[in-house]
Amino acid sequence: MPIGQNENPEVEGWFANFDHPLKEAMMRVREIIMEADPRMEESIKWQAPTFAYQGNLMSFQPRAKKFVSAMWHRGSEIPGNHPILEGDAALARVSRFANLDEVEAKKGDLETVVRAWCDWKADTG
Repeated sequence: MPIGQNENPEVEGWFANFDHPLKEAMMRVREIIMEADPRMEESIKWQAPTFAYQGNLMSFQPRAKKFVSAMWHRGSEIPGNHPILEGDAALARVSRFANLDEVEAKKGDLETVVRAWCDWKADTG
């Protein structure tokens, strides 16, 4: 899966050894995030793939088995209106995807969140 210059072999290895009923959908979320902006980087933190640019943007929550769960670490601070980011915690927001079709349907929303984060962090960095 060619996802860009910042692909991390550690994340590839994590996915290779990861058993999940929605693994394909999770891998697609990863691909969308990494392709959305060349500034994004990935690593394994908190025992799961985490995506960052000048701070942690999102981590998968792999224990959820009925949907793909994405936790946006500082989702409340990302400039703009992003319906894909749900919740009312002080900082964190979540997104859930029931299947690969839903990931594809929300591809544009994912890309918008990633670009808004990267642009904001570049401006404030």
